[in-house]
Amino acid sequence: MPGQRNRLGDLPGVGPGHVGGPRIVGMVRIRRKGRTNPSASRSRHQRAPQNRVDTVHVPFRSGTLAGTARACYIVRVALGYNRVVGSGVGLSLMAEPARLAQGPVRDLASARRAGALGWLCALPAVLAALLAGATEQAHDTLLDKLAAGDYSRRGADTCLGCHDEEEPFPTLDVFVTVHGHPEVDGSPFEMDETAELPAGLQCEACHGPVGDHARQMLPDGVAREPVLNFGARGNAEASLQNDLCLQCHRTYERTRWEGSAHELAGMACADCHRIHSETDAVRTMSGQNETCWGCHRSVAADALKRSAHPLRDSQLVCRDCHDPHGTDNRKLNVRTTANETCFTCHAELRGPHLWEHPPVVEDCTICHAPHGSNQPALLLRRPPQLCQACHSSVGHRSFAQVPGQLPPRPTSEFLLAKACLNCHAEVHGSNHPSGNLFRR
Repeated sequence: MPGQRNRLGDLPGVGPGHVGGPRIVGMVRIRRKGRTNPSASRSRHQRAPQNRVDTVHVPFRSGTLAGTARACYIVRVALGYNRVVGSGVGLSLMAEPARLAQGPVRDLASARRAGALGWLCALPAVLAALLAGATEQAHDTLLDKLAAGDYSRRGADTCLGCHDEEEPFPTLDVFVTVHGHPEVDGSPFEMDETAELPAGLQCEACHGPVGDHARQMLPDGVAREPVLNFGARGNAEASLQNDLCLQCHRTYERTRWEGSAHELAGMACADCHRIHSETDAVRTMSGQNETCWGCHRSVAADALKRSAHPLRDSQLVCRDCHDPHGTDNRKLNVRTTANETCFTCHAELRGPHLWEHPPVVEDCTICHAPHGSNQPALLLRRPPQLCQACHSSVGHRSFAQVPGQLPPRPTSEFLLAKACLNCHAEVHGSNHPSGNLFRR
């Protein structure tokens, strides 16, 4: 594209004399829709819209978000294109947002606005693509290192030369946990040489062989070889992170992890657990709910409602009702049904009763919101509306029988205070011989 090359050279930071680190020329294919075929061999009436594909060579820094942003700016603003449909070396740009004009943008201010809007719309996708690419590359490298099994002889001494308490990610707290205690059977720091691996591999038991990661001097432009990181800094797929944890922690309690809701959601053990901390918050009464609420925000909101289980006071924790490592039951309940889970605490309502209330026998959540409600007793709605979802009020004494009972007359006394519960107090079931209407 003659002419475009000169415009690229005029941009700051991309000219031929620019010095600022390694550059990669990415070949970006750009489609301009609705352009008329300028061929002179066809008449004006025969000319039809064409999809023209141009190729632009864009210099940018390889493997950096800033490089991608620079290439995006060049393509959208300086060159005046709106729709990027393909990419070359190391570059992945976005499609055009709706309503943006097709073809070259003549006004530079409009081009900047269009480019900024497109960049903001596509920023999550670009970040996800960059992170996914980096994670995939590191994941493959880590698999090769684990398969080779080239563990160091110095163990933690190699790691602690750099990773001490002055680093952004201190590690010495691991030595006050079971993972760093040499007297705990099967721990990574166990001193018994006859112990079954990975016991005794120290840091490399979880983070994999150190390999060239421990090299003190690296050539210019060479990235440090990765070791396995966990949690928010994880550089491998969650399945690999979890497999390293489960090589020691695959106990009966975690036999249902594979296929559980959290495993299918791509969660890693380190998303909830903190191994390098003296106290793992998710294993404490005070910190477990906060950890779960990091994802389950709606449950955190329900716990603040007028009527709620004592989750805010940590008198009840999520693990009392749910097993995060997986169960065969709905909602990860620790018991087979919701009722069995509720009866763990509310045993007085278990029954059987002489007179049973069908929704009580079927499912407590028909009437109650277990995490919290703005109605009394965790009810989904106030009586009589809750009761009238199943029971018709026709023929009941609360229903207007004569004109004098219609508004503006006062509300029926059967609907005040607790409404239906004023009379039908034993709504969960009755053992009284005359308790068929749950009034005694």
